[in-house]
Amino acid sequence: MRIEHLALWTDNLDRVRNFYVTYFDAVPGSGYRNPAKGFESVFLSFSEGARLEFMKTSKLEPVVLEPGAQRMGLTHFALSVGSEARVDELTQRLKDDGYPVLDGPRRTGDGYYESVVLDPDGNRIEITV
Repeated sequence: MRIEHLALWTDNLDRVRNFYVTYFDAVPGSGYRNPAKGFESVFLSFSEGARLEFMKTSKLEPVVLEPGAQRMGLTHFALSVGSEARVDELTQRLKDDGYPVLDGPRRTGDGYYESVVLDPDGNRIEITV
C-alpha cells in the first residue's frame, strides 16, 4: 500500500501550481473542471512518490487558517530533495524569493536534516534529504 495523493484547497490554482513547478520540479496534469459543482483541480506529480491535488471551489467555503497554523489533523507534508546541500540551497532560494522559512535548515533529534517553509497558501512543507 502507498499514499496515492494528498488534496488541499486553494483559492488560486495558478499560484500554487507555479510554486511547486518552480521550486520542486512538479509536473502538472491538465486540470479538471466541473462547472455544475463549482469545482476545479490540478494534480501535481513528482519524480516519485505521492501526488498533490490542489482544488478550488466556488460553492463551498473552506475554513481559512492563519498561514502556517498548527492544527489537528494534517499539519505538514515533507518533500525529499536528495541531499543536505539541496535542502540548504532550496531553503535559501525560497527565503530570497520572499517565502517564510519557519525553521532550519537543521538536524533534528531523530536524525532528519530539514527546513520548514510555507507555500503560497500557508501550508507547511518540510524540505528534507
